[in-house]
This record gives sequence, structure tokens and C-alpha cells, in this order.
Amino acid sequence: MRLVLFEPDIPQNTGTLMRLAAGLGVSLDLIEPCGFLLDDRKLRRAGMDYIDHLDWTRHNSWSSYRSGTQNGRLVLLTTRGAMPYTDFAFAPDDRIMVGRESAGVPDEVHEAADARLVIPLKPPARSLNVALSAAMVLGEALRQTATLVR
Repeated sequence: MRLVLFEPDIPQNTGTLMRLAAGLGVSLDLIEPCGFLLDDRKLRRAGMDYIDHLDWTRHNSWSSYRSGTQNGRLVLLTTRGAMPYTDFAFAPDDRIMVGRESAGVPDEVHEAADARLVIPLKPPARSLNVALSAAMVLGEALRQTATLVR
């Protein structure tokens, strides 16, 4: 399983997601450009020393990510999703993607996704923080596939 960050805007969220992936033993793909310098002090602070234990790959762009060898389904977390994440059957090689905090992902990425999942929220709430969303869905995916670290 992999966690995929599409053009993140906020270094603290990115650091938190890197820490989450490292702690759960999940690989991470970071698709640039980012809305901050990747060596940003806030990124290092949020990710702490966990970043040093993270299996991650940087991609210069969406097209470079797409042209690389990718296994499994691309599962997009989006407020425009039709299926609740709790109703989805995850597989061990799924790639769970979160979009930019400010804008999500463009239509091209939506169309490339094999599944588009939503976290149901009580109105008037529209969305959750991307790090929180990724943690919820990644936890469920790992539970379903029995790949939780023990």
C-alpha cells in the first residue's frame, strides 16, 4: 500500500503525513510542485526524525508520476466521491491519494483514479484536514487488508 500526496500546500500536513506513513510502514509518493520548499523547517519539525525512516519517492509532476511503474489501483479521497470509504474493499497494493489542501486535484487526476472515495460528514461540514482524512482511510485500508503493524 502507498500514500500519494498530490501537490501539497502545507508543510505541516505533509510532515504529518510523512510521519504517519513511516509509523505505519506505508510507502509514500509526493507529486510536486509543492506549495513550499521541500526542505522547509516546518516540514522537518512536523515529520520529526520519522522522515529518516520513510520509504518515499518524489515525482516532479503528475505526468512523471503517471509515466512511472505503478502497481495497484489509484484510490482518490475527494469531496466529489460517490462511495463512502467504509463501503470500499481495499487491496494491499492500493495507492491512496489526497489532493492539495487548497484545491484538491484537477479533473485529469479525477479521471485517472480507479476509485473516488468520500468521508461522509454531517452538514454543514464539507471536508476534513487532508492529514486527518488520510489517517482515517489508511487505517481502514490497513485493517481490511490485515497489514497493520503489530
